Amino acid sequence: MRRPEFRRATGEDDSTESTGRLGGLRRRLGGIFALKPFLLVFVLSVVGLVVGGSVPVVGVVGRFLGIALAGFVLAFVVAGRRYVEAGLAGALTAGVGVVLSAVDVAFLPIVADYGLQIAGVGTTVGLLAALLGHYLGRDLRAGLTREL
Repeated sequence: MRRPEFRRATGEDDSTESTGRLGGLRRRLGGIFALKPFLLVFVLSVVGLVVGGSVPVVGVVGRFLGIALAGFVLAFVVAGRRYVEAGLAGALTAGVGVVLSAVDVAFLPIVADYGLQIAGVGTTVGLLAALLGHYLGRDLRAGLTREL
């Protein structure tokens, strides 16, 4: 049984709003966060972290370059500002990646004592890398689509 839909008194068209369990949450967020772009950039960040970390010469810096590249690709694929999604995905990926890379038998006492600080540094650098990549991707996209 469907619940009746109510129109707002402001005269706005509600046909584009989603209904259901998550409809109220989506309306409250107001387009700040979208799940599909987040999942896309999260998967790209994980791939960038793994591929960038596997380059022998670049090492740890390659991981963050891979995360920045994920934010860059998101700017090309999805129109609009998606800084929240790119930043959150980059921060999560880098934070977990840095902690997991530090978990080794030799580094176990260090991770036990400074694990939160290590995760904080990785999260912050991942956030900045993803935001910078997304900004540069949006800037390049705007330059390529602008009329001369």
